[in-house]
Amino acid sequence: MPETLVRLRPIEEPDLDALRRFDTDPSSRGPYLSSSFRSPQARRRRWEEDGWLGADSSQLAVTLPDGTLAGIVAWRSIPTGGPEVGCLEIGALLFPEHRGQGRGTAAQRLLVEYLFATTLANRLQAITNVENIAEQRALERIAFRREGVMRGLAFDGGRWHDGVLYARLRDDDG
Repeated sequence: MPETLVRLRPIEEPDLDALRRFDTDPSSRGPYLSSSFRSPQARRRRWEEDGWLGADSSQLAVTLPDGTLAGIVAWRSIPTGGPEVGCLEIGALLFPEHRGQGRGTAAQRLLVEYLFATTLANRLQAITNVENIAEQRALERIAFRREGVMRGLAFDGGRWHDGVLYARLRDDDG
């Protein structure tokens, strides 16, 4: 699916009602993210504070060409001992009805292009559940390299899960 079939834009107030689904329906986040409930008021407070475009972490809306909200992409600064924004961790979360159609890959590709064009980041990284083969393939399609398995990284569903670390450097071919 060509990237022109998804777009990124700042989160708008009407999006907050739809995004509430991620906070109040853990199944909407899929099988590889935390199944705990979250405060939808916290999402609104953060939007009122900075529109989800902050110095340490940010989110953008993923939309279809007709404006339909499909989900979000996000990034946050990872302290590495170098410049503050030298390393950013990225992620994407689409509503279930928009998964499995290449939209997540397209959104992450656009996010990578955006971050390398607008920040000083040299390294973008992503961590996914070791069982999330679809996300691993998506990251590999956008030139991320698998760096290793992080054992016992996340607790959910009564057990610990391993994560896989992927990264892409500014100078990597993509």
